[in-house]
Amino acid sequence: MAAPDTVRGISEENSIDTVQILPESTSGELKRPQFGTRFLTDPRQVFQHNAWDNVEWTEEQEAAAKKKVQENSQPLPLEKQEDFDCRANAYWNDFYTIHENRFFKDRHWLFTEFPELAPQCRFNQGSYAAGGVAGTSCPHDLDQGRSPSSPVTGQHPAPVDGDFPGSNATYRILEVGCGVGNTVFPILKTNNDPGLIVYCCDFSSTAVELVKSNSDYDPGRCFAFVHDLSDEAAVYPVPDASLDVIVLIFVLSALHPDRMQASVCRLARLLKPGGVLLLRDYGRYDMAQLRFKKGRCLSDNFYVRGDGTRVYFFTQEELHGYFSEAGLEKVQNMVDRRLQVNRGKQLTMYRVWIQCKYRKPHTQPPECQD
Repeated sequence: MAAPDTVRGISEENSIDTVQILPESTSGELKRPQFGTRFLTDPRQVFQHNAWDNVEWTEEQEAAAKKKVQENSQPLPLEKQEDFDCRANAYWNDFYTIHENRFFKDRHWLFTEFPELAPQCRFNQGSYAAGGVAGTSCPHDLDQGRSPSSPVTGQHPAPVDGDFPGSNATYRILEVGCGVGNTVFPILKTNNDPGLIVYCCDFSSTAVELVKSNSDYDPGRCFAFVHDLSDEAAVYPVPDASLDVIVLIFVLSALHPDRMQASVCRLARLLKPGGVLLLRDYGRYDMAQLRFKKGRCLSDNFYVRGDGTRVYFFTQEELHGYFSEAGLEKVQNMVDRRLQVNRGKQLTMYRVWIQCKYRKPHTQPPECQD
């Protein structure tokens, strides 16, 4: 198993700066990449900014985090776990009913970290050795494809090549777990590629309704639908090997760990050779994990929130294992450690996220089993 990459800093809440990768050290190991301009060298200045880059934990901090997790890791009774699993859809619908558009966040980092989503739709700047993303230039004078409007439903007929929503499109992006459109709408506003179509789906029918009722929703360039990522019987409305990019932002962590591998395998089959899967999700010992009290643990590193929704906290190695088993090759697997500061309340918050990019090779290995 290839070793994950080193640490970098990105914030879900804050804008980021360009990253510079340093050369290899004399030992052959990659030096830690540098980024941003905010490095905390004097602890007395911690409340000077709202975030600090590349914050390394002391051995004491890491030991305390592990101890905290161990203390609160007694799993709930099996019958309660099954109840949360059975009612997962209802909990997420309630979540979006309560929050609606107030849940929308401006992801400043989206196109800096994931240029595959930007107008340069045929991204080809050396990031992907051995082929890169399919295609080398943006299309011109191409048909946009059919208008993919449809009722909100979780069931679709099995797609046939040349007969599916957006079949005439030349660049296809799918976001799984789209929520209220935090990623979808910035893509539609920013990427004017005439051959683009953005598919987006969510487990929650309420979330999908909010996306489709948004004034920025364009049924000629976007196709929103309800889909349960973990449901082996659920059919995607696109055929295998038809997508250029798949986006998973804080969504894989909502699945039961037992269903993650099969879900990733199904997504990998949808990618074209050279297509990429982009992920950003919770890392082990993130502040959100350390805040859980006793009585919220479902299994190791898997918890239920007070509103009934669930969340898992990953390591780089776990995610690398899922994607490698699905036949994808690593382009990036990085940890983001950042110290966020609430200057008003004089609080410090340690966040840990993981960002991954994995590519489908042009020569595909044997398919993994769901």
